[in-house]
Amino acid sequence: MPLATGVLLCISCFIVVTLLWNLDWNSIDMMFYMRRWLFAGSLILALFTFGYGQKIQWMSFEEAVAAQQKEKRKLVVDVYTKWCGWCKKMDESTFSNPYIADYINEHYYPVRFDAEQSNPISFQGKTYEYVRNGKRGYHELAVELTMGRLSFPTVVFLDENLSVIQALRGFQSSLRFEQIMTYFAQDYYKDTPWSRYSENYHTVRSQN
Repeated sequence: MPLATGVLLCISCFIVVTLLWNLDWNSIDMMFYMRRWLFAGSLILALFTFGYGQKIQWMSFEEAVAAQQKEKRKLVVDVYTKWCGWCKKMDESTFSNPYIADYINEHYYPVRFDAEQSNPISFQGKTYEYVRNGKRGYHELAVELTMGRLSFPTVVFLDENLSVIQALRGFQSSLRFEQIMTYFAQDYYKDTPWSRYSENYHTVRSQN
């Protein structure tokens, strides 16, 4: 459970205990009692909703690199196009999963990168630009991040030094993506084979 979620739940419990403590159990006005409990329940639900299950806080590539210079984190980059149907499906299912969204926000700098965007981007001493190719085109940084194999969607994981760990091509279900994001975030990839990690991984978090 993310730290922020735990703090919010503790605050909620404190509010409930405070309300119970302040009740006059010898002369309870039932309507007033019910109103206080309805208010408490609504407040707890609101705190839980905003504290857990937030959407992924997507950043631009430039914003993520700038943030990474202040606080080292890995990057997870969703390389997509506006016309890609599987990209939209992954956004609606996997990236909308509450646990995945919270985990990514806490452990990564998440980037949405349109592989057909036209603005030039400077990265590690080189400027990457849009290249027209027929009716469409592609961004050179998309090619760099996907290691020369443009396919959509592709999710790219970068380490704290902004080096590519791995580029994952194709749609990823919530369950599989949960395994992958924890595998890289916790540095298991450095000394644990993926086959062993995935085989022993257990979850009750992601089901779709």
